[in-house]
Amino acid sequence: MPLTKRQEELLDRIVKEYIDSAVPVSSQLLDEKYSFGISPATLRIEMQRLTDQGFLFQPHTSAGRVPTDKGYRFFVDELLEKGFPSFEEKRSSRMLEEIKKEMENSLKFAQTVSRFLADNSSNLGLSYLFKEEILWKEGWEEIFEEPEFKDIEFASRFAKMLSHFEKNIQKLALDFPPEPQVYIGKESPVLKAGDFSIVTAKFTFPDFNCEGIFAILGPKRMNYNKNISVINLLTQLLKENQKWKKRKKKLP
Repeated sequence: MPLTKRQEELLDRIVKEYIDSAVPVSSQLLDEKYSFGISPATLRIEMQRLTDQGFLFQPHTSAGRVPTDKGYRFFVDELLEKGFPSFEEKRSSRMLEEIKKEMENSLKFAQTVSRFLADNSSNLGLSYLFKEEILWKEGWEEIFEEPEFKDIEFASRFAKMLSHFEKNIQKLALDFPPEPQVYIGKESPVLKAGDFSIVTAKFTFPDFNCEGIFAILGPKRMNYNKNISVINLLTQLLKENQKWKKRKKKLP
């Protein structure tokens, strides 16, 4: 059964609230913070309908609601349907200039890009160049500040997921598309990724005559809007650089 406009709006608010707070979202909070034009009782009924349809779940009887994989997927698909979100962090302009400068040095490029991803996502940023088999990760400090990682078992599951991703990166990355792709929980091709999401894109790097991938890895409660826009920004940057290289070669 398709969602009503009101249910779509409600689900959108719940996902955003949970991403921001990492706390189950209650009907009382939604009623106080937003104007849905319905009574608190009707709001609770709509939240229960979203739960019954698998978009939300209730961790405890008296707790608020948390998005499921299906809820996150609906949210992400709505984002992507509007086109890739733009990235407007002015403070990152210096880092982008550094990335451009490092396009002649594969190791420095992988390091600088991974740092850029980590700084602008609060998750783990990863870059991999196929031909040179260069894998670089940045953002351990950022990701371990996320509230989920206070749970030692959660951190351990993340480490196991990342280990599988690294060991199988050549095989996994071959199927990644050139445009930003979001894998949520169990839909991920990476084993043991049920609690996590991956935003990634494949790129061609003519400077090194090879392909590679960018990736952001983190909890499912990641900022999808920002992470998708950061990955998209980098893919566009490389495409522009590739076009510039081709034009340069044609010049006498």
